[in-house]
Amino acid sequence: MKVWCITLMKLRNKLFLSIVLILFTNNAVGAINLFNEGKKFFDNKKYEKSKFYFQKNLVFNPKDANSYLYLAKIYQIEENEREVEKNLDTALLLEPTNEEAMFMKIDIELKKSNFSEVKELKSNFEKICTSLCEKMVLIDERLKNFDVSSES
Repeated sequence: MKVWCITLMKLRNKLFLSIVLILFTNNAVGAINLFNEGKKFFDNKKYEKSKFYFQKNLVFNPKDANSYLYLAKIYQIEENEREVEKNLDTALLLEPTNEEAMFMKIDIELKKSNFSEVKELKSNFEKICTSLCEKMVLIDERLKNFDVSSES
């Protein structure tokens, strides 16, 4: 009888672990699907639906820097600068090497004429850039334009 109880307890523990594993796997796959759905709507310029999926993805995966980045892009289209900055800051906090988020942040700081912040961000951008390095020229040109206009 004692062996039977031990066997039952082992089976119960294995069943419990299996259920937990299945639930965890479903949530992880679901989060990936939520991001992909949001990206699909974003690419088709359906920004409200896209925003919904990215926000829902963040409920299940609050450390997904790409969802914050895409929310920043949506808020930029909606011209909501406060939300753009908030989401970019979060994306960069979670993933400091996110080139696209850093470039967008540099653009915002240039518009604000916050040159000390631009120089620091530009320095960091130079260290991490792999695919957006050509954007460095645009940053330099905009900085030169500000220097020329401030001399006038």
